[in-house]
Amino acid sequence: MDTFQKIKCSVGITAHNEEANMAQILEAMINQRLFVVDITEIIVVASGCTDRTEDIVREYMAVDDRIQLFVQEKREGKTSAINIFLAHATEDVCVLESGDTVPHEDAIENMVRMFADPAVGMTGAHKVPVNTPDHVVGFLSHLRLKLEHQLCLEIPRLGELIAFRKVFDAIPPDVAMDEAFVEALVIRRGLQVRYAPDAVVFNMGPETVSDFIKQRRRNHAGHLYLKEKYGYKVSSLDSSKVVKLALEEVWGAVRLVWTLFALAVIEFYSRFLGWYDYRVQKKTHVVWDIAWTTKEVKRPVDAKGINITSPHLPAKKE
Repeated sequence: MDTFQKIKCSVGITAHNEEANMAQILEAMINQRLFVVDITEIIVVASGCTDRTEDIVREYMAVDDRIQLFVQEKREGKTSAINIFLAHATEDVCVLESGDTVPHEDAIENMVRMFADPAVGMTGAHKVPVNTPDHVVGFLSHLRLKLEHQLCLEIPRLGELIAFRKVFDAIPPDVAMDEAFVEALVIRRGLQVRYAPDAVVFNMGPETVSDFIKQRRRNHAGHLYLKEKYGYKVSSLDSSKVVKLALEEVWGAVRLVWTLFALAVIEFYSRFLGWYDYRVQKKTHVVWDIAWTTKEVKRPVDAKGINITSPHLPAKKE
């Protein structure tokens, strides 16, 4: 009888001065809920850190022997750090995460289990911002990632937390957008890129307008360079799709405003009638006019016609 074999993976975390988040991301990795997936090693590459990042990693190395630390004395860019991870990763499936993010407890499972299909070459997580959307920049971060999520459901554009088959040994040092380049390499080898919307990774979006612009500026420049030199165009460069999704958001906002306006008018009119009943007609509605459409509580049903609230009861036939 065949024995069940888990899908093994190597996890790489790139970090530069991440003392505020390093303990949190290592805790999240150590405590991942895994069923068909096995994390055999957690490799941290600390690049030019001048804070306690390296000390925190060493503290966790004493707790979990899967954790390894590789130090770059000076910051040489994320691609350089990734290449150090690739040089030491021993598994065929690699998971790569930025040190300023935190994976949900089942993120790795939901990403890596997709590699049970040999056609899959890369998967990416669903990015969720932890910013509060109570100011303009925070709202923009939420809106941007919401649009990106919708775009990924159609055409994957992966980042922050990705998993891929180790079908290459290194990334060219001139590449700034590493996730997009991995995506290009995987596709050119005839493998599929898939989005894992149930694999959530939390990240902190920019809090200031200048940081928002700085981040979007470097990302766009990196994507243009990738297209120019390596001939790969990420899905977010397709302006027609982005505009379409943005217009859908705008239309949703217009509909919400119109609905709120209609609700306000109906509520005002209803209150006026109530005032008229009470003040003019002296009517208390002790015996009230019945709103007949509220009398039948229709049970919600699923696609098979089964009651969701009471699955043992059949759906009522019209």
